[in-house]
This record gives sequence, C-alpha cells and structure tokens, in this order.
Amino acid sequence: MTAPTLPALRPLTLGPHQVWPPVVLAPMAGITNVGFRRLCREQGGGIYVCEMITTRALVERNPKTLRMIAFGAEEQPRSLQLYGTDPEITAAAVRIVVERDLADHIDLNFGCPVPKVTRRGGGSALPWRRRLFARLVKAAVAAASPAGVPVTVKMRKGIDDDHLTYVEAGLAAQDAGVAAVALHGRTAAQRYSGTADWDAIATLKAALDVPVLGNGDIWEADDALRMVAHTGVDGVVIGRGCLGRPWLFADLEAAFNGRPERRLPSLGEVAVTMRRHAELLVDQFVAGARNPARGERDGCTDFRKHVAWYLKGFPIGGELRRSLAMIESLAQLDDLLAELDPTVPFPVENLGQPRGRTNSPGKVFLPDGWLASRDDDTPPEGAELDDSGG
Repeated sequence: MTAPTLPALRPLTLGPHQVWPPVVLAPMAGITNVGFRRLCREQGGGIYVCEMITTRALVERNPKTLRMIAFGAEEQPRSLQLYGTDPEITAAAVRIVVERDLADHIDLNFGCPVPKVTRRGGGSALPWRRRLFARLVKAAVAAASPAGVPVTVKMRKGIDDDHLTYVEAGLAAQDAGVAAVALHGRTAAQRYSGTADWDAIATLKAALDVPVLGNGDIWEADDALRMVAHTGVDGVVIGRGCLGRPWLFADLEAAFNGRPERRLPSLGEVAVTMRRHAELLVDQFVAGARNPARGERDGCTDFRKHVAWYLKGFPIGGELRRSLAMIESLAQLDDLLAELDPTVPFPVENLGQPRGRTNSPGKVFLPDGWLASRDDDTPPEGAELDDSGG
C-alpha cells in the first residue's frame, strides 16, 4: 500500500506544552489509570489522559475521585478530563485543579453517549444547548487561564444525523479560548457502531483556526496517517485501538517520524507485555492499599479485563483463557503465562479490526423537552454526576 501524502506535521501545541508525536490517549473508564498510562508511555510519546473526573465529585472532595487524580512522576504534561454540566460547578472544579496543581492540561467531556449521561443532558447531549455549552467552556477557560493551564474539548458530531452540532460547537469553543478541539466522527446515536465519519472531521478542521484532533477508527498506525492525510488534522486521539495493544503507541511514534517499522509481537512478547501491565497495576494498587496482599489482589483483578484483548486471535484453549481472566496474584499469572507457546506469531488477520466496545446504533435518551430550545442556558437538573470514571 502506498503511504499517504501528509501535510507538514508539527508538534501539537497545548498552551505551553509541545506534544510529539501529536497523539492523545483518550480517557477510558476503568482503563486509563496510572498503570495503563505508564505502560503506554513506555512504548512511545504523546499525551496520556487519565480517567474522566466529574466536576461535582471533585468539588465535593469525593474520596474515590481524589484517588483517581493520580499521576506518575514521569507524566508530563499531566492531563485530566472533566465532565460537567453546570458552568459554576465546572469553574469551581477547574479552580481546584489549578490551585492544588493537580494537572497541566484539562479536557472537557462532551462526547460521552451512554444513556445515564445523555438522559440528564450531559456528555454528547449538552452541545445542543449552545448557550449553555458556550457558558460552560468559557467558565472553564476563565478559571484555568490565569495559571496558564490549557483547556480543550472532546465531542461528537451531535445527537444524531438530524441534530448535528459539531461545527457550531467547535466555533463556540474556539471563541471561548480553548487550545484545541477533538472530534469523534460519530453521533451519540451511533454509539460505537458503524464507521467514523472522517469527512466531518475534515469539515471541522477547515472551519477552525485552533488545532483539531481526529478520533474514530484508528486501529493501526497507518490509519492515523490516513486520517491526517484525509482530514488535515493536527493530531489523533486513540481509544479502543490500543486495548490489548499498548505497542500501538510505538507504531504511532514510528509512523509520525516517517519510519516504516511496525510491531507484530509473538505470543511470547505479548506475554511479557501482559506481565508488565499486571505488575504496574499491582504497584498502583499496593501504593494505595493498607494491606499489600489486598493491593496485589486488586491490581490483578483490575488486569483481568485486559486478558481477552491481549490474546485476541491467538490459538489458546478456552480453559487457559478463563484461568488467566481469574488471576489473583502475580505468581499465578506467571505460572499461567508459562503455559503459552512463546513462538506463536502475531495473528496478522486481526490487523485493522475493531477492538473493545462495539454495539448497535440506538435511541439517545434525553431530558424531557431537551430538543425544544437550543438557547436555554439553564444547567440540566440532576445532571451533575457524583462519581467519577464514566
């Protein structure tokens, strides 16, 4: 396949931060914790966003939320995503981030499509209320700018094909002073189904002066190059494509630096990565636990969800897969990984295939009367979630 012709690429500029390669790890609930982010950073450069933090939980000093705002010493810049629906609460949360030096970059979530969020008017539903959206983004930027902390927004195309908001919202965010806008090329109604609309990403890029990041259907590093060539975006956002494949960030670094090498790890190499991932999670959980044994068990439990992603496509028996997905200690993991044949090659037939969450299009649940008025800037009642993580 002929390599795509790329526009001149520069580091992604987020306020005082220069990010190269221009790659962002999307926040994913239960995934992008300290251990996973470190594993990905060991593969290649970029900016790695922690799990979503809700503004109300932060303002109320929710213990779980405060524990989630954790970064490794090597993480620069420290990137935090906030979910909020009330401009005043959002501004208060941003001030806490700034005053307590909790992060170096803040991203605002307007892309979440899950019903528990949209039925309250949050996430991907909120940009439809354009005045509320503008107020909220302006409040966040105003609270962050005195400290030089850049604010970005991540959003979807709109609620559905009849209620698209992305260009209008992108322009409003730019007017509010954001450092960049990221667009997932799907509507809320699409959820994670179908194909991402890269033409919409190109349209947004053409409409804005601030950097635009593209998200959706980047399964391989060459997909990122194709997206940049097709849309002209200033960088890419990686979500499900890296699940069970943290080495994707090594491929992305090579691709953006014009190098052809791509990793196709054998099963033995995958096993080494799995062990490293589990070890990092155990370190994270032990550090936050009173009982080290409990911390190791919790770290191994957290790792279980990743097993199927790592082993996708490899010829491994069901019993061994089930055992790996039930580990309670690193010693148990070591014993089971030793049963794998390290010489088995990477299943190349899985390249370019969707990973992680997939589902069908569905109805977007919204508050009563939500679509009736675009100019109502009243924060939706009950939309401020009191727990973080999505």
